[in-house]
Amino acid sequence: MRRGGAIVPITDLTPAKAGEQVVDLTVRFRTVGDITCTAPVESTADTIGRIIAETAVTTITERGATRLDDQTSEAAMEQRKKEGYF
Repeated sequence: MRRGGAIVPITDLTPAKAGEQVVDLTVRFRTVGDITCTAPVESTADTIGRIIAETAVTTITERGATRLDDQTSEAAMEQRKKEGYF
């Protein structure tokens, strides 16, 4: 599903909200991370070479496109700091 412009995996930690449309997409993750803070990007790149080629021509930063933790709540990043995440 998409939420706030990001693709959100449906998990126990990130369930669909009422009214959200759940869809199946082919994706890849930019990095390994906590599912509550790292979203996938839509992609059919299935080899290292294709991922590099895809990343070379993108017009948005993957870092900005994959942030979920700042969409959880207004204070999500500050809460993570208090919990020692950074």
